[in-house]
Amino acid sequence: MKSLVNVLADGTYSMDKEDLLCYGYDASGIDMSPSAVVWPTNTAQICKLMQFAYQNDIKIIPRGAGTGLTGGAVPSADSIIMSFEKMNRIIEVDTRNLNVVVEPGVINADLQRALKDQGYFYPPDPASLNICTIGGNVAENAGGPRALKYGVTRDYVMQLEAVLPDGRVIRTGVQTKKSVVGYDLTRLLVGSEGTLAVITKVRLKVIPVPDNVITLLAAFSSLEHAGKSVARIIGDGIIPRTMELMDRMTLSAVNKYKNVGFPEDIDAMLLIEIDGNAKAIAADVDKAGNICSGFQGKVKIAEEAASRELLWEARRSVSPALYKISPTKINEDVVVPVTKVPELLAGLQSLSESSGVPIACFGHAGDGNIHVNIMTDKSDKQSYEEAEKLVRKTFKLTLELGGSISGEHGIGLTKSKYIDMELDSVNLEIMRGVKRLFDTKNILNPGKIFPPAGVDVR
Repeated sequence: MKSLVNVLADGTYSMDKEDLLCYGYDASGIDMSPSAVVWPTNTAQICKLMQFAYQNDIKIIPRGAGTGLTGGAVPSADSIIMSFEKMNRIIEVDTRNLNVVVEPGVINADLQRALKDQGYFYPPDPASLNICTIGGNVAENAGGPRALKYGVTRDYVMQLEAVLPDGRVIRTGVQTKKSVVGYDLTRLLVGSEGTLAVITKVRLKVIPVPDNVITLLAAFSSLEHAGKSVARIIGDGIIPRTMELMDRMTLSAVNKYKNVGFPEDIDAMLLIEIDGNAKAIAADVDKAGNICSGFQGKVKIAEEAASRELLWEARRSVSPALYKISPTKINEDVVVPVTKVPELLAGLQSLSESSGVPIACFGHAGDGNIHVNIMTDKSDKQSYEEAEKLVRKTFKLTLELGGSISGEHGIGLTKSKYIDMELDSVNLEIMRGVKRLFDTKNILNPGKIFPPAGVDVR
């Protein structure tokens, strides 16, 4: 990699062992040091690096903040990590046309704060929003609690600038609200996990901040009743902006981690937010509360902004709280039709009881996206093998209920060996063909989504 000296300026790359260690892993727990790390500051530098990589068959791994849970940003030993932390400008805020232009290294929460000052917001809000980047969100098609009402990242990306593996620049999408000219390459690139092109600029749709937000907390003595409440609320035509579920184990973990005082003598809690015109949402708040009460839920309303933020701070701490209990837990994010949420939760409880392995469930119950945490100790070989069997059983249950094995975390490395459970050979053949069309030399984030034959990444 010494030839990088001829490609990049001093200070924009490193081959120091300390730097390589810092960029060799993401939140999946998989670890592999790259050969080099580069910090581009503009598109021209990325083009130059990609041309160099293409000519020399060098693998490039794009990286946001490393918060991904499926190993999408994990390098191979002979690759270069391309980190976007220095491309972090909000280039344009166009409130008249309801959009913004940002570089990929912009932190999600920084964009939220910049927009809030002007009375607007960007709905996708992953739990890691204080750390994760817009580029990473685009690569993974990130969601978050507000996806229930407002949709996921793909619904907000209007235009992309990206660099192809051979160094050419591609610009996709339009600034207008409508366009049906050619194939929609923008939606193809969103969620492609850095395997097709390197995203360098993003135009995002934004919307006005709603007039009012009301937050309900509903505590249940039965996880199944919580799931039925979710299905009934949506079935009755109420669309909260968020409807988050936390089970007994999750609540206990958060209490130990943050000392927030969640009740631990219950089986589940729903955190429901309804937004819009103050008068218009009052009826929906009453209906949602009555539905929860009908399933023996105890309902409280948090009206003050400070109280709501405390609740969301606790919700966003769920994943680290569970890692504190089980550092080698397996975290999956399955999604089913909302009406099937009660069956999914009951099925997961049954799997936990029959295997003897604890399973903690939380997540975006309102859109059927449940984060399934199999609480296992990797140092206990027998326990971990049983946990791995539970992953496949969880996916089988999910697919039988008409769901998908990943709602927002992507496939990356950790789920690649399960992808054929959901996609048939025809779909996989077409997708591999798209990858070859964009990346003929397979240098851009290789090994992600589609596993090499015979490789077991876990």
